[in-house]
Amino acid sequence: MSKDTPTNSTLFRALGLLEEIVTTQHAVSAADLEKRFDIPKPTVHRLLKQLEEQQLISRDLDGRHLLPGPRFRRMSLGALANEGLKVPRRVLLERLAKEVGETCNLTLLDGHEVMYYDRVETNWPVRIQLAPGSRLPLHCTASGKLFLALMPLHRRRALLTHLALEAHTPCTLTSRATLEEALDTVARNQLSTDDEEFIQGMVAIAVPVFDEVGQIQATLAIHAPRLRHSIDSLLEWAPLMRQIATELEGTL
Repeated sequence: MSKDTPTNSTLFRALGLLEEIVTTQHAVSAADLEKRFDIPKPTVHRLLKQLEEQQLISRDLDGRHLLPGPRFRRMSLGALANEGLKVPRRVLLERLAKEVGETCNLTLLDGHEVMYYDRVETNWPVRIQLAPGSRLPLHCTASGKLFLALMPLHRRRALLTHLALEAHTPCTLTSRATLEEALDTVARNQLSTDDEEFIQGMVAIAVPVFDEVGQIQATLAIHAPRLRHSIDSLLEWAPLMRQIATELEGTL
């Protein structure tokens, strides 16, 4: 009986498939993986089934494409929350918050929602308090619209087909056509705003934090009450935000 080698073991193959699913810029299908790996088709499907059963991968809304599963996302968030890895990121967030004097936060895409992952609060008595772990809608937040704008088009369309574009304020974009037009502008500028679209009296701007292959992995955002800032005054901080976002790339 032949022994498994490091390159053909079941574990190695499963890890290879998992890595391809979570790191490829565009969502992949089982057929894509069959072409990319020298693994028999039945083995690919068996390994994918096992990964899905363990919630390490999940199916996209179309049922064909594969995404990181809830268990994998929890593991990833746990790694990011590790105190040893957290310090460099906090230093950068605190630097930005000190400069702008407003709450700064780092968000991640979690399924069909934005998740507030890390934040540094302002000391102002009037502030919007959204604790880390809070989940917010995509269509009416600066970070959410940025994730939508910069994700692959097929993924965006699938999400928008299933998202309820609920009106949180009179300023919320609830028309898919209007939202799509706004997202095209966000994609061109690589910067997004929330002009009282989620909470009346709150404004926000967000810039992307990219990974090593140029795919958005997080957003860096500032939000503030309208009584202290307008969108235009927040936009004055965009160059500094982009600089900090570039430095953050190496900490995620």
